[in-house]
Amino acid sequence: MSHYLHPAEYLPHDTPMLLLEDVINVTDDTTICEVTVTETGVLGPFIDDRGSLPGWYALELMAQTVGVWSGWHRKQHGQDSISLGMVLGARELVCAAGILPANARLTITVKLLMQDERFGSFECAISVGNETLATGRINTFQPTTEELTTLFHQGSTA
Repeated sequence: MSHYLHPAEYLPHDTPMLLLEDVINVTDDTTICEVTVTETGVLGPFIDDRGSLPGWYALELMAQTVGVWSGWHRKQHGQDSISLGMVLGARELVCAAGILPANARLTITVKLLMQDERFGSFECAISVGNETLATGRINTFQPTTEELTTLFHQGSTA
């Protein structure tokens, strides 16, 4: 049995936008999460008419796995609050088949390439067994509380 908590304990996401089912491993510079592409699972609302997940969801699966990495490390340092992070962009994001296939157990792996106080870069892959289905590099940003307040309250005082 895994000694990791459910992904929801590390992410600021709720159903239906929580797209991961299991945290498999977290180290100083890597995280591995899994999810199964089924109509009855967490990906159910996003499945196409063939039972597959459209390939553009690869970015969000990778980003949420980065979020698990960040959330796990925050908990290890005694910070229980979940912090909102942002994807600045993705480079060389490729999902060759254009889909993540029906009934596949997806393994999402992220590896830290670079990090400072607020920015990070991660090499990411989604695979089924030994077959890699999607790859890319995700660049992330950790906004301050003040920046988040400004972002989410812009225009709400008019």
